[in-house]
Amino acid sequence: MAVCRYCGSCSGIRQCAGIVPFGLYDVKDLTSMLFAWPQLRRRRRSSGARLESWLRVFKIASAFGAARFRQADVALFHEFEPPPGGGGHQFLRALWREFAHRGLRVESNSLSRTTQACLFNSFNFDPARLRCFYRAGCRMVHRVDGPIAVYRGWDDGSDRRIWRLNQQFADVTVFQSQYSLAKHAELGLEFTAPCVIMNAADPRLFHPRGRMPFDRRRKVRLISTSWSDNPNKGAAIYRWLEQHLDWDRFEYTFVGQARIPFERIRALAPVPSEQLAVLLRQHDIYITASRNDPCSNALIEAQACGLPALYLDSGGHPEIVGAAGLSFSRPEELPERLARLVEQYEALQAQISVPTLAESAARYLAVMGIEPSSGTALNT
Repeated sequence: MAVCRYCGSCSGIRQCAGIVPFGLYDVKDLTSMLFAWPQLRRRRRSSGARLESWLRVFKIASAFGAARFRQADVALFHEFEPPPGGGGHQFLRALWREFAHRGLRVESNSLSRTTQACLFNSFNFDPARLRCFYRAGCRMVHRVDGPIAVYRGWDDGSDRRIWRLNQQFADVTVFQSQYSLAKHAELGLEFTAPCVIMNAADPRLFHPRGRMPFDRRRKVRLISTSWSDNPNKGAAIYRWLEQHLDWDRFEYTFVGQARIPFERIRALAPVPSEQLAVLLRQHDIYITASRNDPCSNALIEAQACGLPALYLDSGGHPEIVGAAGLSFSRPEELPERLARLVEQYEALQAQISVPTLAESAARYLAVMGIEPSSGTALNT
């Protein structure tokens, strides 16, 4: 059965962004679309792209008309990628399901006449589409990642583009860590009404139930994950550890993408979240060497599965881990930190305290100005 690429749960796109013919529009609707047309076609000047531009306008116009006949409470503007994908996609899918379990009607990339709040994500959405649907009275919440230039290691203008979108649309801004908020301020980018809400893992998948018990009499199992092969994700440090690890005491698995080939680390291609959660519960310690990562969903998922962490002291890692792991600043510190973590394993594992999805969702609804419903949260 086909799965919707927007919410990841319904059977097709039409349930999230329905389509109606042009005949159902009134003059006001068509006028709004005509005003948006120059912005929609600005990036597409070549004759070969004109048909694609018209199709894009037709899709937006169709969804615009359909929204007039649909009732929703919350809108989510984000271009989802099919799983397996990065942590941001996984969190927003989980947040969508949590809202729905609380009895809220959620729509994707459109605003109905009853929609109370709209959550739009970073720059991973169609700004022209949001301009078409934007209306007064709907509270606009901007979820911001990054700074992307610091995270990626180069500046392509994304952070300033995100800031401009924030100034144009946002009533409130959600950062995922204090690190991210402070780093944007260092760059001179001030966002509208900022607050911090950390991400959370999907509790249906990422939980410690049924995990393999820790036992020092066997090899200790280490694991790292990364959806991206960006050098800042830490592959070079994992390679260093591979060359200096006591393989009589440890096993090491890497899941994801890396530009550096591993020789003794068991390297697995990216897997769906369901399989990743099982793999995490089969390991003992999570290692992350990603640099300038504002709020690592991979780290949150590992901790939610009961793994204490050995982490590079960078980005939002210290905020996530707290006392449930040990930090390092240089690769040379890894062997000693790893030995200490094994020695203190039970005490550090007991300190794991990442936000639950229910807690994160409640905070999002609070900044959206939506009253808690009587619906039940997802099982935790």
